[in-house]
Amino acid sequence: MVAGKTGRRALVTGGGGFIGSYLCDELLGRDYRVICVDNFLTGDPSNIKEAMGHPDFSLEEKDVTDPMDYEVDCIFHLASPASPVDYVNMPIKTMLANAVGTKNCLELAKRLGVRIILSSTSEVYGDPEVSPQAEDYFGHVNPVGPRSCYDEGKRFAEALCKAYEREHDVDVVIVRIFNTYGPRMRREDGRVIPNFVRQALAGEPLTIYGDGDQTRSFCHVSDMVRGLMLALSNPAAGAEIVNLGNPNEMRVIDLANFIRQKTGSTSSMEFKEFPQDDPHMRRPDISKAMRLLGWAPEVDLESGLDDVIEWFRRQG
Repeated sequence: MVAGKTGRRALVTGGGGFIGSYLCDELLGRDYRVICVDNFLTGDPSNIKEAMGHPDFSLEEKDVTDPMDYEVDCIFHLASPASPVDYVNMPIKTMLANAVGTKNCLELAKRLGVRIILSSTSEVYGDPEVSPQAEDYFGHVNPVGPRSCYDEGKRFAEALCKAYEREHDVDVVIVRIFNTYGPRMRREDGRVIPNFVRQALAGEPLTIYGDGDQTRSFCHVSDMVRGLMLALSNPAAGAEIVNLGNPNEMRVIDLANFIRQKTGSTSSMEFKEFPQDDPHMRRPDISKAMRLLGWAPEVDLESGLDDVIEWFRRQG
């Protein structure tokens, strides 16, 4: 396979997943040669169906915990279950993807002397006691609760990145991704937007945990991918930790009503017990991303939800 016109090569772990597949598309559009590593534990081959036909795309169907030896110019490490439904059911695989998988990516970055972008998460802040959450907030996390496999897995991955940075001078950018949505989300993903859209279109009750007063903020996947690319290309991002997310916060119950309205659904609401350690508020402070990367989200929730609703309708 001939390298892309730019001659640049990118490794994307978790490239068959929701965000990862869009990142692969973006890199191909910028004439990168892309190597996608995914075991499809939670990813979906259909996400990369178009990419598979591109001459500069190759798929390595393997686990990120297996040794990796590629010749690339940058690394995006996104491989990990990211939905509570997934990581609660696969806690060991989740922790290993973020521990052993991150080590493998860092070892490769060290050997090649290339920048690595770690896909971390807002979950490192746990159930926060401050809002909005800035990068210097240490978090409020239960280290042994049902969500700890993901929360602590990502916190360990961040710590390991910093250890490699200090000991081996590896060029690392840690990106803390807040709630992201868009087409290609799985019907049974378990996160709030696909849950509500699927239930509303099917005429099923919308599942609300607690009283619905908990807040979330939602970033469209196109904005997220643009931020990840800026984290790669901006020299000033080296050694930084950066929040990427939409700071427009809303209550979950208001989101449910908004989705009912947009879908024309008459679904009722079904209230269930609030899950242990589920965050009561989630809102990113993106001042560093704005200052450092010149990044801010551009897609508003109304038009972004149109994308998701149309996607789910096409999927039946």
